[in-house]
Amino acid sequence: MTFNFKNNFQTPHGNLHFPVYLPDATFGLVRAVDSQDLEQAQIQAVVMNAFHLMQKPGSSTVTSLGGIHKMSGWTRPIITDSGGFQAYSLIRQNPKFGNMTSKGINFQPEGSSRKFQLTPEKSIQLQISYGADVVICLDDCTHVDASLEEQEISVNRTIAWAKQCRKTYDQLIKEKKISNTARPLIFGVVQGGGIPELRKRCAEALLEIGFDGYGFGGWPLDGEGNLLTDILAYTRSLIPPEYPMHALGIGHPYNVVSCYDLGFGIFDCAMPTRDARHGRLYTFANPIESPQAGLQDKWLKYLYINDEEHIKSAEPINPGCDCLTCSRYSRGYLHHIFKMNDTLYHRLATIHNLRFMTQLTERILLR
Repeated sequence: MTFNFKNNFQTPHGNLHFPVYLPDATFGLVRAVDSQDLEQAQIQAVVMNAFHLMQKPGSSTVTSLGGIHKMSGWTRPIITDSGGFQAYSLIRQNPKFGNMTSKGINFQPEGSSRKFQLTPEKSIQLQISYGADVVICLDDCTHVDASLEEQEISVNRTIAWAKQCRKTYDQLIKEKKISNTARPLIFGVVQGGGIPELRKRCAEALLEIGFDGYGFGGWPLDGEGNLLTDILAYTRSLIPPEYPMHALGIGHPYNVVSCYDLGFGIFDCAMPTRDARHGRLYTFANPIESPQAGLQDKWLKYLYINDEEHIKSAEPINPGCDCLTCSRYSRGYLHHIFKMNDTLYHRLATIHNLRFMTQLTERILLR
């Protein structure tokens, strides 16, 4: 299948050039770095989350601070996830924290004295009020190993919620008199687990409703942690090639390459920044100076900064890397501040892994 969606995607705060990796800034921040760090790492956009923002700092606070762009000091595009996956994680693994009904999600996080309700209508209202560039419909997420009954409920609920999201979105755009060029874009999410018939039914219903783009919904890995390549490819084939697709929650470097080759253009994941904070740094096996040969065989190497071999190393993490960390600091110094458990390590390591991810998207296009 040939994908002819444009290599760029216009949003109110600028173009996204595919492939694009977006770090997760769920509570309005990418941990340990600021907006200038993100820009210097050549991050095009970030993902924030309505499920989290409505709790911390709270929707009224976000509004008082001028919306998510002004609040975070980030002037480039922001995609807001609806919170469907987070509800799945919270409730399905810990039912005492809430429940999902045909009307939406009711939840009370551990340690919170307040109960929250997230409906399809409220999710869109919040995302638009936050000032997002791309809003995502509330969906009912499942694991690929969930039963047929659960998958059917998920698809039926996802379709019904998508209709309500689209209706609310259209009403708000009209009421606020937002022009077509200034409006946030809206994505639907295709559910169905590992059952092709359900994926097809969900995709066809979402296409009939009509969205600017679509996301792959559900946990993207099997029980052994392997990427669900077949179902990802099938889901992409159900959406006409002119529409961009977001591989929601997919961000392992190898998986980004695999999913781009399947026709996905947008990726987000907390793994690269989380790995950085815990001492796992990403490097290319091939020299930075030869990016056109950079994705052959086992091109990804991990550097564990805690290893004793780095104590007196004057080398940067990845020779030739142009990030702030590699330009100014040695492995030996990073090992030292990691052992000191200083927050500077978190910042410098995160900057490097983020730049690795943007370098990866550059290399993909040079193959």
